[in-house]
Amino acid sequence: MHVAAVEFDLHIPESRSLKAKRSVVKPIVEGMQRRYRVAAAEVGYHQQWQRTVVGVAAVGSTAGHVGEVLDEIERFVWSHPEVQVLSSVRMWLDRDLDEDQGGDHHADHHGGEDGQA
Repeated sequence: MHVAAVEFDLHIPESRSLKAKRSVVKPIVEGMQRRYRVAAAEVGYHQQWQRTVVGVAAVGSTAGHVGEVLDEIERFVWSHPEVQVLSSVRMWLDRDLDEDQGGDHHADHHGGEDGQA
């Protein structure tokens, strides 16, 4: 079993209210859930108008497949011009590598515009 998650720190520069922020974030989160069949949710900055953190988790039988899904999700988020990706952090839990230790945990960090996938 291969499990990975990605966390996006997003800036929504045109948002002037929480309602406006939700109108941007909700279609992104629901689009990921529907298109890629992953778990996705807004997980941070709930009360700030122009910032949010979105978390996404995927599970699959091969690490390659899970990685491809997360690559597609990153491209999906970057394709939304109404948000600026401040950073994305990818985290893996891989039971096949170390079952006795509870898995191998590691993170890949991508920051700002230079970290675009």
